[in-house]
Amino acid sequence: MASTPQRVLDLYLHAPASQSVAVLGEVLWDLFPDSIHLGGAPLNFGVHARRLGHPVYLISAVGADELGTHAANDIAAFALDTTFLQTTAAFPTGTATIVVSAEGKTSFRIHRPAAYDAMQFTDQDLERLKYKKPGWLYFGTLFASMPHGRCVLDRLVNALADTVKFYDLNLRPSADSPELVKHLLEQADVVKLNEEEMSRVYAFCGLPSSIEGFCREGVARYGWRAVAVTLGARGCALLAHDTYVEEGGCAVDVADTVGAGDAFGAAFMHGLDADWPLREVAMFANRVGALVASRHGAIPDWTVEEVVRL
Repeated sequence: MASTPQRVLDLYLHAPASQSVAVLGEVLWDLFPDSIHLGGAPLNFGVHARRLGHPVYLISAVGADELGTHAANDIAAFALDTTFLQTTAAFPTGTATIVVSAEGKTSFRIHRPAAYDAMQFTDQDLERLKYKKPGWLYFGTLFASMPHGRCVLDRLVNALADTVKFYDLNLRPSADSPELVKHLLEQADVVKLNEEEMSRVYAFCGLPSSIEGFCREGVARYGWRAVAVTLGARGCALLAHDTYVEEGGCAVDVADTVGAGDAFGAAFMHGLDADWPLREVAMFANRVGALVASRHGAIPDWTVEEVVRL
């Protein structure tokens, strides 16, 4: 059967989300030239996953300040489980200055240390999380780029043996060492990265430079279950269960691209979790990412019905 937006909607309606997701990492405010929006890749991913029906446990920290209070209130309104969201006076709530070019591309200046760098995950917290039995654990590179964050992540990876580990690279300046990225690639079951990140990874990991070759050798070397390479307006490439697909993009008027990759990642995870055909996973993830890119901020409101109508 040919892939169509309506088929994607039918799959979504007949295979609802079931697995819960533990999301580890930064909560921060994106400071645009004329506005401020709540974000941070892990939080963005978690909100989009929650919109797709997955219970989400956010593991992070905000500061004991006004931005922290606003962040905590907004996170609760998104219906994320805040059992593991802490408040700390050690550092201020995270922020990132966003610069958007005339072409719509974004660059980030992340201000650290921030509250999430001071998060304390106790043995009791770990036992509480294990009891919840999350199906997925999401992590990125930024949080783990500090020694404490890497320690927390390694503890979770080791403790949650039956949980699928989802690594979204999201490389940022000063938080992108080859040694760290290699370590996290080895920890991952599912990997998502963009084309620029792929070009960096194949250079220092010695992987093939072609997209399909990169994906297949990455699966063979690291044991990944699946990998996604986002290609901007050109769509994406996915590999899972020895099947490789490329799917063209969905044209939209771009407001800003902040959070679009995180939305793509959540939709990618959802399709894998529901065991959809890979072509439909690619189409759905492309459309969710495009819809978010057409709206301002990393976590704008959206519905699956709007995704299908694109």
